[in-house]
Amino acid sequence: MVDDKVLLPGPAQRSAPTVLFKATNLLLLCLLLCALPVLSNASFILDLLFRAISFFKHETVDPSFSLSEPSAAPRWIVPGARWLDTEGNSIQAHGGGMLKVDDVLYGYWFGEDKEHHASTFRAVSCYVSADLYTWTRLPDALVPLVGTSVSNESIVERPKVLHNSLNNDYVMWFHSDNLNYNAAEVGVAVSPTPEGPYTFLCSFKPFGADSRDIGLFVDDDENAYLLYASDWNNNFKIAQLTPDYRNVSNITHVFYGGGYEAPGIIKKNGTYHLFISGLTGWWPNANRHLSAPSLSGPWSEPEDIAPPLLRTYFSQNTYDLVIERGESEGRSMVSLFMGDRWKSNRLGRSSYVWLPMMWHENATVWLDWVDVFSMDLKTGAIVIPNGTTYHAAHGILSRNARVGKCASCTSKLAVYRLGAGGCVTIHGIQGNGAEHWVSLYYANPDRNWRETTVSVNGGPTQTVEQPDTQDSGAFLSVPVRLMLMKSSKNNITIGHNQTSYAGNLDKIIVYPV
Repeated sequence: MVDDKVLLPGPAQRSAPTVLFKATNLLLLCLLLCALPVLSNASFILDLLFRAISFFKHETVDPSFSLSEPSAAPRWIVPGARWLDTEGNSIQAHGGGMLKVDDVLYGYWFGEDKEHHASTFRAVSCYVSADLYTWTRLPDALVPLVGTSVSNESIVERPKVLHNSLNNDYVMWFHSDNLNYNAAEVGVAVSPTPEGPYTFLCSFKPFGADSRDIGLFVDDDENAYLLYASDWNNNFKIAQLTPDYRNVSNITHVFYGGGYEAPGIIKKNGTYHLFISGLTGWWPNANRHLSAPSLSGPWSEPEDIAPPLLRTYFSQNTYDLVIERGESEGRSMVSLFMGDRWKSNRLGRSSYVWLPMMWHENATVWLDWVDVFSMDLKTGAIVIPNGTTYHAAHGILSRNARVGKCASCTSKLAVYRLGAGGCVTIHGIQGNGAEHWVSLYYANPDRNWRETTVSVNGGPTQTVEQPDTQDSGAFLSVPVRLMLMKSSKNNITIGHNQTSYAGNLDKIIVYPV
């Protein structure tokens, strides 16, 4: 997560009719406000005002609006960076899910809008993309409704959307709760179009039992299933939905004693693969994987999908996207793990960790960390650019900074006591006269986030946030985007001019992209 802005290329522009519609909505809202003094019923006033605000937020998408054509040039996914939409705003789609549609290559991304940095319900956002790289925000898919379980004093988390062929509509499910998290229900909303707006139907307890974190899965026969943490998170359940996807019909399987959340399922060659997280609140844990020949089981024992010490690279599963099913001869499964890197004290600054899934013949799945990667959506080919590594221990230290032994570092040395007066300058860095992604490999053994400053050639500093690693031997990578001269004489200074301690630094890797 970084302070500099990352604008994913290829902005799509809104047209004049949409702007005019916004102005019309604003006029409508002003007229309503002028009318308030003559209205006597306070609750009626509030409800009417809220509906007007909701109407204002849900401007109609102009029929002439179109997505940018995917570029033939590589587009780069940078896990943990601050991702921006085509209007330059931070993407707010936390705990979200994807929806593919026929006429849009990679469709819609729904998620929680946490711009207000709180857990209360602000909106279910909706973004659209033709290439997984360039995301345009559409009007909110679901907004608070006064007097219901989806008000702005409620909890709405992990929204997922399915297309229902029976009614030819779109059905949204989500975790619906109160501020004490003891309502523990699922919520359902519907829309005739994928982007919404969605009409809230109800919140309820499936089969009379708790439901918290949820996911959805649609099988090849179009039967859909709810995946949910139940019974005060003591059990995890899979339940089949009714044919219209608006209710549950029967329980397919129960993982008794399964303290799982953040679920997702991928079906590969007839085998079901369930991805889950443990129960550690906003803090990450080692996400795991189970498999079975049927949704009713028998299920394998959970196995790690990444080095457990790194806690899924400080992320939590939210959705598992299949790019290539791998059912054709000569093709293999290509899929993405999509995770949230939660920042609990400023939820709107939470970022996204997307990583390619590595499928092995023994039915195990593994996530290798990748600083920067690109994906060809037609072939499924993953491109990882070559970076140049510079070891921090080879830099010039200032004041309190010290070099010490580090068994898990690539050079077996790390720089300690950065920040609070100590800094390190790494010399001789090759640049190409443009912006580069630079990954900082650090350890932060605290249980709280740290941050560090980064500057190039004595210029202004940027602040880079460093999630905790809770272990001095656990090193994570965080990205920062830096402008480097076309020269091999660039210098990068880390930890200068900050009063707090930064993480211990192993190395930096500079990418020519």
